[in-house]
Amino acid sequence: MKNLYLLGSTGSIGMQSLDVIKQHMDQFLLIGCSLGSDDSKNEYILNTFKPEIACLRFEKQLKYYQEKYPMIQFVVGDQGLIEISQYSKSGLLINALSGSTGLMPTIEAIKSGKDIALANKETLVMAGDIVKKYLKEYQVKLFPIDSEHSALWQTIDHEDKRHIKKMVITASGGSFRDLTRDQLKDVTKKDALCHPNWEMGAKITIDSATMMNKGLEVIEAHHLFDLDYDFIETILHNQSVVHGLTYFIDGTIKASLSVSDMRIPIAHALFYPDRVLYDQELELSDLSFKKMDFDRFPLLKLSYKVGRQGGIMPTVMNAANEAAVKLFLDDQISFINIENIVISYVENFKNILNPTLKEIIDINQNIQDEILRKYEKR
Repeated sequence: MKNLYLLGSTGSIGMQSLDVIKQHMDQFLLIGCSLGSDDSKNEYILNTFKPEIACLRFEKQLKYYQEKYPMIQFVVGDQGLIEISQYSKSGLLINALSGSTGLMPTIEAIKSGKDIALANKETLVMAGDIVKKYLKEYQVKLFPIDSEHSALWQTIDHEDKRHIKKMVITASGGSFRDLTRDQLKDVTKKDALCHPNWEMGAKITIDSATMMNKGLEVIEAHHLFDLDYDFIETILHNQSVVHGLTYFIDGTIKASLSVSDMRIPIAHALFYPDRVLYDQELELSDLSFKKMDFDRFPLLKLSYKVGRQGGIMPTVMNAANEAAVKLFLDDQISFINIENIVISYVENFKNILNPTLKEIIDINQNIQDEILRKYEKR
Protein backbone atom coordinates (compact mmCIF):
# COMPACT_ATOMS: atom_id res chain seq x y z
CA MET A 1 0.00 0.00 0.00
CA LYS A 2 1.25 3.46 -0.91
CA ASN A 3 0.32 6.31 1.43
CA LEU A 4 -1.14 9.33 -0.37
CA TYR A 5 -1.92 12.91 0.58
CA LEU A 6 -4.17 15.01 -1.66
CA LEU A 7 -4.33 18.80 -1.47
CA GLY A 8 -7.15 20.39 -3.43
CA SER A 9 -9.24 17.24 -3.37
CA THR A 10 -12.57 18.89 -4.28
CA GLY A 11 -11.20 20.68 -7.36
CA SER A 12 -11.11 19.31 -10.89
CA ILE A 13 -7.69 17.63 -10.61
CA GLY A 14 -8.44 16.52 -7.06
CA MET A 15 -11.69 14.76 -7.97
CA GLN A 16 -10.05 13.05 -10.95
CA SER A 17 -7.20 11.95 -8.67
CA LEU A 18 -9.79 10.44 -6.34
CA ASP A 19 -11.29 8.58 -9.32
CA VAL A 20 -7.91 6.97 -9.96
CA ILE A 21 -7.36 6.19 -6.27
CA LYS A 22 -10.85 4.68 -5.91
CA GLN A 23 -10.21 2.29 -8.79
CA HIS A 24 -7.10 1.03 -6.98
CA MET A 25 -8.06 1.04 -3.30
CA ASP A 26 -6.04 -2.14 -2.85
CA GLN A 27 -2.87 -0.19 -3.67
CA PHE A 28 -3.42 3.29 -2.23
CA LEU A 29 -4.32 4.61 1.21
CA LEU A 30 -5.43 8.24 1.45
CA ILE A 31 -3.85 9.45 4.69
CA GLY A 32 -4.65 13.16 4.41
CA CYS A 33 -6.57 15.56 2.22
CA SER A 34 -7.82 19.13 2.04
CA LEU A 35 -11.54 19.77 1.60
CA GLY A 36 -13.59 22.63 0.17
CA SER A 37 -16.84 24.46 0.80
CA ASP A 38 -19.12 21.84 -0.79
CA ASP A 39 -20.34 19.60 2.05
CA SER A 40 -21.58 16.89 -0.30
CA LYS A 41 -18.15 16.53 -1.91
CA ASN A 42 -16.43 16.72 1.46
CA GLU A 43 -18.58 14.00 2.98
CA TYR A 44 -18.21 11.76 -0.06
CA ILE A 45 -14.44 11.96 0.35
CA LEU A 46 -14.50 11.37 4.11
CA ASN A 47 -16.98 8.49 3.88
CA THR A 48 -15.26 6.80 0.93
CA PHE A 49 -11.57 7.20 1.76
CA LYS A 50 -11.60 7.67 5.56
CA PRO A 51 -8.42 9.77 5.87
CA GLU A 52 -6.60 10.19 9.17
CA ILE A 53 -6.31 13.98 8.80
CA ALA A 54 -8.33 16.47 6.76
CA CYS A 55 -8.02 20.22 6.27
CA LEU A 56 -11.18 22.33 6.25
CA ARG A 57 -11.29 25.63 4.43
CA PHE A 58 -13.11 27.62 7.12
CA GLU A 59 -13.06 27.67 10.91
CA LYS A 60 -16.88 27.69 10.96
CA GLN A 61 -16.91 24.16 9.47
CA LEU A 62 -14.88 22.69 12.31
CA LYS A 63 -17.55 21.90 14.92
CA TYR A 64 -19.84 20.13 12.45
CA TYR A 65 -17.14 17.89 11.01
CA GLN A 66 -15.51 17.09 14.35
CA GLU A 67 -18.86 15.91 15.71
CA LYS A 68 -19.76 13.88 12.63
CA TYR A 69 -16.30 12.32 12.09
CA PRO A 70 -14.72 11.97 15.56
CA MET A 71 -12.07 9.52 14.30
CA ILE A 72 -10.59 12.06 11.87
CA GLN A 73 -8.19 14.85 12.90
CA PHE A 74 -9.36 18.15 11.42
CA VAL A 75 -7.16 21.19 10.75
CA VAL A 76 -8.11 24.49 9.13
CA GLY A 77 -6.97 26.94 6.46
CA ASP A 78 -3.50 27.59 5.10
CA GLN A 79 -1.89 26.40 8.32
CA GLY A 80 -3.90 23.21 8.04
CA LEU A 81 -2.42 22.58 4.59
CA ILE A 82 1.03 22.85 6.16
CA GLU A 83 0.06 20.40 8.92
CA ILE A 84 -1.06 17.83 6.38
CA SER A 85 2.16 18.31 4.41
CA GLN A 86 4.16 17.75 7.61
CA TYR A 87 2.14 14.73 8.79
CA SER A 88 4.34 12.03 10.25
CA LYS A 89 3.60 9.16 7.86
CA SER A 90 5.72 8.95 4.70
CA GLY A 91 4.13 8.84 1.28
CA LEU A 92 3.41 10.82 -1.87
CA LEU A 93 1.68 14.20 -1.78
CA ILE A 94 -0.49 15.22 -4.73
CA ASN A 95 -0.59 19.01 -4.90
CA ALA A 96 -3.72 19.94 -6.86
CA LEU A 97 -4.19 23.33 -5.21
CA SER A 98 -4.86 26.37 -7.36
CA GLY A 99 -2.52 29.35 -7.26
CA SER A 100 0.24 30.51 -4.97
CA THR A 101 -1.37 28.78 -1.97
CA GLY A 102 0.30 25.61 -3.21
CA LEU A 103 3.90 26.77 -2.70
CA MET A 104 4.45 26.35 1.04
CA PRO A 105 2.69 22.97 1.34
CA THR A 106 4.99 21.65 -1.40
CA ILE A 107 8.08 22.85 0.40
CA GLU A 108 6.96 21.50 3.78
CA ALA A 109 6.07 18.13 2.25
CA ILE A 110 9.55 17.94 0.69
CA LYS A 111 11.14 18.78 4.06
CA SER A 112 9.13 15.96 5.64
CA GLY A 113 10.50 13.50 3.08
CA LYS A 114 7.38 13.05 0.96
CA ASP A 115 7.57 12.62 -2.80
CA ILE A 116 5.53 15.15 -4.79
CA ALA A 117 3.05 14.68 -7.65
CA LEU A 118 2.71 18.27 -8.82
CA ALA A 119 -0.28 19.83 -10.55
CA ASN A 120 0.35 23.24 -8.98
CA LYS A 121 2.34 25.20 -11.57
CA GLU A 122 2.85 28.16 -9.25
CA THR A 123 5.16 26.14 -6.99
CA LEU A 124 7.89 26.07 -9.64
CA VAL A 125 7.00 29.39 -11.27
CA MET A 126 7.45 31.29 -8.00
CA ALA A 127 10.27 29.34 -6.38
CA GLY A 128 11.66 26.82 -8.86
CA ASP A 129 15.30 27.24 -7.82
CA ILE A 130 14.46 26.95 -4.12
CA VAL A 131 12.23 23.90 -4.65
CA LYS A 132 14.93 22.14 -6.69
CA LYS A 133 17.46 22.83 -3.94
CA TYR A 134 15.16 21.21 -1.38
CA LEU A 135 14.45 18.24 -3.66
CA LYS A 136 18.17 17.56 -3.85
CA GLU A 137 18.81 18.21 -0.15
CA TYR A 138 16.02 15.89 1.06
CA GLN A 139 16.42 13.39 -1.83
CA VAL A 140 12.76 13.59 -2.73
CA LYS A 141 11.22 12.86 -6.15
CA LEU A 142 8.90 15.22 -8.03
CA PHE A 143 6.51 13.88 -10.68
CA PRO A 144 4.63 16.31 -12.96
CA ILE A 145 0.86 15.86 -13.36
CA ASP A 146 0.13 18.59 -15.92
CA SER A 147 -0.70 16.82 -19.17
CA GLU A 148 1.98 18.71 -21.10
CA HIS A 149 4.76 18.11 -18.60
CA SER A 150 3.78 14.49 -18.11
CA ALA A 151 3.96 14.11 -21.89
CA LEU A 152 7.41 15.71 -22.09
CA TRP A 153 8.62 13.64 -19.15
CA GLN A 154 7.52 10.46 -20.94
CA THR A 155 9.27 11.45 -24.16
CA ILE A 156 12.63 11.90 -22.40
CA ASP A 157 12.41 9.07 -19.86
CA HIS A 158 15.66 7.06 -20.11
CA GLU A 159 17.02 9.50 -22.71
CA ASP A 160 20.33 11.36 -22.42
CA LYS A 161 19.66 15.06 -21.90
CA ARG A 162 22.63 15.89 -24.14
CA HIS A 163 20.68 14.45 -27.08
CA ILE A 164 17.71 16.83 -26.68
CA LYS A 165 17.48 19.54 -29.34
CA LYS A 166 14.30 21.21 -28.05
CA MET A 167 10.97 20.58 -26.34
CA VAL A 168 7.61 21.71 -27.67
CA ILE A 169 4.54 22.34 -25.52
CA THR A 170 1.21 22.28 -27.32
CA ALA A 171 -1.60 24.74 -26.60
CA SER A 172 -5.29 24.37 -27.41
CA GLY A 173 -5.68 28.14 -27.67
CA GLY A 174 -8.41 28.23 -25.02
CA SER A 175 -11.97 29.50 -25.17
CA PHE A 176 -11.24 32.39 -27.54
CA ARG A 177 -8.70 30.84 -29.87
CA ASP A 178 -10.69 31.80 -32.99
CA LEU A 179 -11.31 35.41 -31.94
CA THR A 180 -9.27 38.45 -32.89
CA ARG A 181 -7.97 40.83 -30.22
CA ASP A 182 -10.68 43.34 -31.13
CA GLN A 183 -13.36 40.71 -30.55
CA LEU A 184 -12.04 40.05 -27.03
CA LYS A 185 -13.38 43.39 -25.81
CA ASP A 186 -16.94 42.08 -25.57
CA VAL A 187 -16.46 38.53 -24.24
CA THR A 188 -18.19 37.46 -21.03
CA LYS A 189 -17.18 35.34 -18.06
CA LYS A 190 -19.58 32.64 -19.24
CA ASP A 191 -17.86 32.60 -22.63
CA ALA A 192 -14.40 32.45 -21.05
CA LEU A 193 -15.28 29.47 -18.85
CA CYS A 194 -16.31 27.30 -21.82
CA HIS A 195 -13.08 25.53 -22.73
CA PRO A 196 -13.43 23.61 -26.01
CA ASN A 197 -11.37 20.55 -24.98
CA TRP A 198 -10.93 20.24 -21.22
CA GLU A 199 -13.08 20.35 -18.08
CA MET A 200 -10.99 22.38 -15.62
CA GLY A 201 -11.35 24.74 -12.69
CA ALA A 202 -12.31 28.37 -13.26
CA LYS A 203 -8.88 29.92 -12.71
CA ILE A 204 -6.98 27.59 -15.04
CA THR A 205 -9.72 27.91 -17.69
CA ILE A 206 -9.31 31.70 -17.71
CA ASP A 207 -5.52 31.28 -17.78
CA SER A 208 -5.95 29.05 -20.81
CA ALA A 209 -7.98 31.74 -22.57
CA THR A 210 -5.31 34.41 -21.95
CA MET A 211 -2.54 31.86 -22.64
CA MET A 212 -1.03 32.68 -19.24
CA ASN A 213 -1.46 29.01 -18.43
CA LYS A 214 0.94 28.15 -21.24
CA GLY A 215 3.36 30.81 -20.05
CA LEU A 216 3.39 29.28 -16.58
CA GLU A 217 3.98 25.88 -18.19
CA VAL A 218 7.01 27.20 -20.07
CA ILE A 219 8.58 28.42 -16.83
CA GLU A 220 7.64 25.15 -15.11
CA ALA A 221 9.23 23.13 -17.93
CA HIS A 222 12.41 25.19 -17.62
CA HIS A 223 12.73 24.09 -13.98
CA LEU A 224 11.52 20.52 -14.42
CA PHE A 225 13.82 19.64 -17.30
CA ASP A 226 16.70 22.09 -16.74
CA LEU A 227 16.36 23.52 -20.25
CA ASP A 228 17.11 27.07 -21.31
CA TYR A 229 14.09 29.02 -22.59
CA ASP A 230 15.58 29.08 -26.08
CA PHE A 231 14.96 25.33 -26.24
CA ILE A 232 11.32 25.39 -25.08
CA GLU A 233 8.76 26.19 -27.78
CA THR A 234 4.98 26.48 -27.85
CA ILE A 235 2.66 25.69 -30.75
CA LEU A 236 -1.09 25.83 -31.27
CA HIS A 237 -2.77 22.45 -31.55
CA ASN A 238 -6.56 22.72 -31.37
CA GLN A 239 -7.32 19.04 -30.87
CA SER A 240 -5.32 18.57 -27.61
CA VAL A 241 -4.28 15.09 -28.73
CA VAL A 242 -0.52 15.67 -28.88
CA HIS A 243 0.45 17.03 -25.47
CA GLY A 244 4.19 17.43 -25.89
CA LEU A 245 7.03 16.71 -28.31
CA THR A 246 10.79 16.35 -27.89
CA TYR A 247 13.17 16.87 -30.81
CA PHE A 248 16.49 15.02 -30.67
CA ILE A 249 19.76 15.89 -32.36
CA ASP A 250 19.59 12.85 -34.67
CA GLY A 251 16.36 14.10 -36.29
CA THR A 252 14.03 11.93 -34.22
CA ILE A 253 10.88 13.47 -32.76
CA LYS A 254 9.08 11.75 -29.90
CA ALA A 255 5.52 12.82 -29.14
CA SER A 256 3.10 11.80 -26.42
CA LEU A 257 -0.53 11.45 -27.51
CA SER A 258 -3.68 10.61 -25.54
CA VAL A 259 -7.32 11.55 -25.15
CA SER A 260 -7.98 14.74 -23.19
CA ASP A 261 -8.35 13.03 -19.82
CA MET A 262 -6.31 14.19 -16.82
CA ARG A 263 -6.66 10.80 -15.16
CA ILE A 264 -4.01 9.51 -17.56
CA PRO A 265 -1.13 11.76 -16.38
CA ILE A 266 -2.38 11.47 -12.79
CA ALA A 267 -2.16 7.68 -12.96
CA HIS A 268 1.26 7.86 -14.59
CA ALA A 269 2.59 9.91 -11.68
CA LEU A 270 0.98 7.66 -9.05
CA PHE A 271 2.09 4.35 -10.54
CA TYR A 272 5.45 5.33 -12.04
CA PRO A 273 7.47 3.44 -13.23
CA ASP A 274 4.57 1.02 -13.78
CA ARG A 275 1.54 1.57 -15.98
CA VAL A 276 -2.04 0.41 -15.37
CA LEU A 277 -4.77 -0.63 -17.75
CA TYR A 278 -7.08 2.22 -18.68
CA ASP A 279 -9.88 1.61 -21.15
CA GLN A 280 -9.66 4.83 -23.15
CA GLU A 281 -8.50 4.34 -26.71
CA LEU A 282 -7.56 7.32 -28.84
CA GLU A 283 -9.13 7.54 -32.27
CA LEU A 284 -6.71 9.49 -34.44
CA SER A 285 -8.21 12.03 -36.80
CA ASP A 286 -6.62 14.87 -38.72
CA LEU A 287 -4.16 16.67 -36.47
CA SER A 288 -3.26 20.30 -37.06
CA PHE A 289 -0.52 22.53 -35.71
CA LYS A 290 -0.08 26.26 -36.03
CA LYS A 291 2.80 28.56 -35.20
CA MET A 292 2.23 30.54 -32.03
CA ASP A 293 1.13 34.16 -32.51
CA PHE A 294 2.71 36.13 -29.67
CA ASP A 295 0.93 39.33 -30.71
CA ARG A 296 -2.40 37.56 -30.25
CA PHE A 297 -1.31 36.11 -26.88
CA PRO A 298 0.90 38.78 -25.24
CA LEU A 299 0.93 37.08 -21.83
CA LEU A 300 2.73 34.09 -23.33
CA LYS A 301 5.33 36.43 -24.81
CA LEU A 302 5.61 38.11 -21.40
CA SER A 303 6.15 34.74 -19.71
CA TYR A 304 9.22 33.99 -21.82
CA LYS A 305 10.61 37.44 -20.98
CA VAL A 306 9.91 37.03 -17.26
CA GLY A 307 11.33 33.50 -17.23
CA ARG A 308 14.59 34.72 -18.75
CA GLN A 309 14.76 37.59 -16.24
CA GLY A 310 14.33 35.16 -13.36
CA GLY A 311 14.62 36.45 -9.83
CA ILE A 312 11.38 37.77 -8.38
CA MET A 313 9.77 38.54 -11.76
CA PRO A 314 7.95 35.20 -12.25
CA THR A 315 6.38 35.74 -8.81
CA VAL A 316 5.35 39.29 -9.77
CA MET A 317 3.71 38.09 -12.98
CA ASN A 318 1.97 35.18 -11.27
CA ALA A 319 0.69 37.34 -8.40
CA ALA A 320 -0.68 40.01 -10.75
CA ASN A 321 -2.36 37.33 -12.83
CA GLU A 322 -3.95 35.60 -9.83
CA ALA A 323 -5.42 38.88 -8.61
CA ALA A 324 -6.56 39.94 -12.10
CA VAL A 325 -8.26 36.60 -12.78
CA LYS A 326 -10.05 36.83 -9.42
CA LEU A 327 -11.27 40.31 -10.33
CA PHE A 328 -12.55 39.03 -13.69
CA LEU A 329 -14.32 36.04 -12.14
CA ASP A 330 -15.91 38.43 -9.61
CA ASP A 331 -17.18 40.64 -12.47
CA GLN A 332 -14.92 43.52 -11.43
CA ILE A 333 -12.93 43.96 -14.66
CA SER A 334 -13.19 43.00 -18.32
CA PHE A 335 -11.36 40.03 -19.83
CA ILE A 336 -8.91 42.21 -21.75
CA ASN A 337 -7.99 44.03 -18.54
CA ILE A 338 -6.39 40.85 -17.17
CA GLU A 339 -3.57 41.33 -19.68
CA ASN A 340 -3.32 45.07 -19.01
CA ILE A 341 -2.93 44.60 -15.26
CA VAL A 342 -0.36 41.82 -15.53
CA ILE A 343 1.77 43.59 -18.12
CA SER A 344 1.66 46.86 -16.19
CA TYR A 345 2.82 45.31 -12.92
CA VAL A 346 5.63 43.37 -14.56
CA GLU A 347 6.90 46.40 -16.50
CA ASN A 348 6.95 48.61 -13.39
CA PHE A 349 8.54 46.23 -10.89
CA LYS A 350 12.25 46.25 -10.14
CA ASN A 351 13.72 42.76 -10.20
CA ILE A 352 15.26 41.10 -7.13
CA LEU A 353 17.77 38.41 -8.04
CA ASN A 354 17.94 35.30 -5.87
CA PRO A 355 14.96 36.23 -3.67
CA THR A 356 14.48 34.43 -0.38
CA LEU A 357 11.40 32.34 0.24
CA LYS A 358 10.10 35.05 2.58
CA GLU A 359 10.55 37.72 -0.09
CA ILE A 360 8.68 35.55 -2.60
CA ILE A 361 5.76 34.99 -0.23
CA ASP A 362 5.58 38.61 0.95
CA ILE A 363 5.80 40.15 -2.53
CA ASN A 364 3.23 37.71 -3.87
CA GLN A 365 0.77 38.70 -1.13
CA ASN A 366 1.49 42.43 -1.33
CA ILE A 367 0.92 42.58 -5.08
CA GLN A 368 -2.31 40.63 -4.90
CA ASP A 369 -3.62 42.79 -2.05
CA GLU A 370 -2.67 45.99 -3.88
CA ILE A 371 -4.37 44.99 -7.12
CA LEU A 372 -7.55 43.86 -5.39
CA ARG A 373 -7.75 47.13 -3.42
CA LYS A 374 -7.13 49.20 -6.54
CA TYR A 375 -9.60 47.56 -8.92
CA GLU A 376 -12.42 46.18 -6.79
CA LYS A 377 -15.63 48.13 -7.23
CA ARG A 378 -17.03 49.52 -4.04
